[in-house]
Parts: sequence; C-alpha cells; structure tokens
Amino acid sequence: MKSSYFDGGFMSYLGLQIVNVIIVVITLGFGSPWAMVRTYRWEADHTVLEGNRTVFTGTAMSLFGQWIVWWLLTLVTFGIYGFFVHVKVLQWRTEHTYFVN
Repeated sequence: MKSSYFDGGFMSYLGLQIVNVIIVVITLGFGSPWAMVRTYRWEADHTVLEGNRTVFTGTAMSLFGQWIVWWLLTLVTFGIYGFFVHVKVLQWRTEHTYFVN
C-alpha cells in the first residue's frame, strides 16, 4: 500500500487565509464561495492518498449559484435549511475532487 500524506505548510496556509479574509470582508460576505474554493483547491493540491495526488476542479461561480439558492432557502425556512447547507457544501466539494494519476 502506498503512503498517504499532506504536504501543505503553515505559512502558505496563513497567506491563503489572510487573502480569503480580505476577499470576504471587502465583498461583505458575497465572496465567501471564492474564499472557500481557494481553500479547497489548496487542500487538494497538497493532499496525497495512497500515492495519488488529489485535484479540486470546482469553480467559485458554480458554487456561488448554489450558495445563493441555499441561503435563500435558509431565509424562507427561518433558518431550518441552514442545517443542511454544510452537507450540501460537502457534497458539492466531493463531486469536484478527483485523483490525479
């Protein structure tokens, strides 16, 4: 069995998150999908599972469309749908994550 490991570093993660916070603050939260996609891509780029590097192919625009729908549903249901949003994001993320051979 080949080894699995994560080769990301603290400083590159810190830089990524500083930029993400700036994006979210400047856009008043509407940039959250962009920040999320940047983080997912960084995590995938630094993850190797059983010798296979992962890649994340999702885009911020494809997440943004669903993000708006999910938050509108959360508003209409007085917050109840908000409990499902995390699972929906995980499903979307998994659908866009692959192995690179």
